[in-house]
Amino acid sequence: METVLIVDDEKNYPPILSAILEEEGYETLTANNGITALEILQNSDIDLMLTDMKMPLMDGIELLERVKAIDPDLPVIMMTAHGTVEKAVEAMQKGAYNYILKPFNNERLIIYVKKAMAMYSVVKDNRRLRNVVELQYNFGNLIGKSSAMLNVFETIRKISPSSATVLIEGESGTGKELVAKSIHFNSPRRDKPFIAVNCSALAENLLESELFGHERGSFTGAIAMKKGRFELADGGTLFLDEISELSQNLQVKLLRVLQEKTFERVGGVKPITVDIRIVTATNRQLKEEVKEGRFREDLFYRLNVLNIVIPPLRQRLEDIRLLVDHFIKKYAAERKTGPPVSGADTEVERLLYDYTWPGNVRELESYIERALILCAEDKIRVSDLPREFKDKVSNTLHFEDIPHDAKLYETLDLIEQAIITRALKKTNYVQSHAAELLGIGKSGLSQKLKKFNVDTGSKS
Repeated sequence: METVLIVDDEKNYPPILSAILEEEGYETLTANNGITALEILQNSDIDLMLTDMKMPLMDGIELLERVKAIDPDLPVIMMTAHGTVEKAVEAMQKGAYNYILKPFNNERLIIYVKKAMAMYSVVKDNRRLRNVVELQYNFGNLIGKSSAMLNVFETIRKISPSSATVLIEGESGTGKELVAKSIHFNSPRRDKPFIAVNCSALAENLLESELFGHERGSFTGAIAMKKGRFELADGGTLFLDEISELSQNLQVKLLRVLQEKTFERVGGVKPITVDIRIVTATNRQLKEEVKEGRFREDLFYRLNVLNIVIPPLRQRLEDIRLLVDHFIKKYAAERKTGPPVSGADTEVERLLYDYTWPGNVRELESYIERALILCAEDKIRVSDLPREFKDKVSNTLHFEDIPHDAKLYETLDLIEQAIITRALKKTNYVQSHAAELLGIGKSGLSQKLKKFNVDTGSKS
């Protein structure tokens, strides 16, 4: 719903104007001076300002200048008496959309408002289109040639035209938000907003206001009406990340929105209807959360109409070289000295393939960004990688490391030792968990640890 801010120090005009505009389907906010108007503008989403010319504290010209400094494209219609027409012309020269003389004809006012709204709608659409071109989420930032990622790409192509809800599952750092953006920008909603919310980043009361918006005075600090992410995403896609972190109370409210397609702002009573597609993501097994009673089963089925599972990086190691090249290009501009970097040397690649990547693609990107800053040559060397990464790389056995005259039992011992070491690292040196991972008893693992003199860390 489009919002008009009415600014006038006369008591009678704001309620009259509000009634006229609300009958036309607009939402209205009012202020009796320019200072209050600027506060509302900073805290609310305004589509048009209708302001008087002569006011105390700050006149219409100064208010116009301040508004244009905040949003040069926001349309402002000036209201003026016959004696201040020259001022109105000055306002037009300074960026006002139009002016109207008091007392005015209601039909003319409505025509002016509708034309201004239509103009601003085109401006906002152009902003979104520019963002689409800049972001280029036509799989451009989703990198992969592995069969697992090709399956993800194919699923995105199939489900993007739909408006059904999507649940994206995957470990932290796998690129769930990139997948959500790819779904949006490959859909008929691509020219409308993509709005993202991290459900784990805010306390429950703040998250509720962030999602649904609030009315002025609905709680301490609510100095103005504020639209929530549901309203801001109207016509587009709302991405709810870490959906498993929603409280039971907000799960109920989200379920109601999905069922009834309407909601109210915090402190409000007027139903608001929006047309949005919901895409959610979680790094947990949501089915397990349902079994444990932490997530509503009915909401799960509402969210899980379509499903995408993003594989962890350790399950698509063939994509590492492509990702490294992508991140090198991405951060190339930040290199202030040294020759252009063309890639990583052989030893670095071996380490990258040996690592288990608990932080997934996000962790790889962090290491490459750091390496490019430190790299003094045309290729990333081992010395450019952080020490903690080199210390964490699994002690994987390579055939080239096995002596040509090695006996079979010696080679098998080397392989067994490497697998045990890897299992210990993967389970954070909890021996009972490592034994379970290896499929042997804890006593059997203890014997092998003594046999090979394996470092067992600090846990048992």
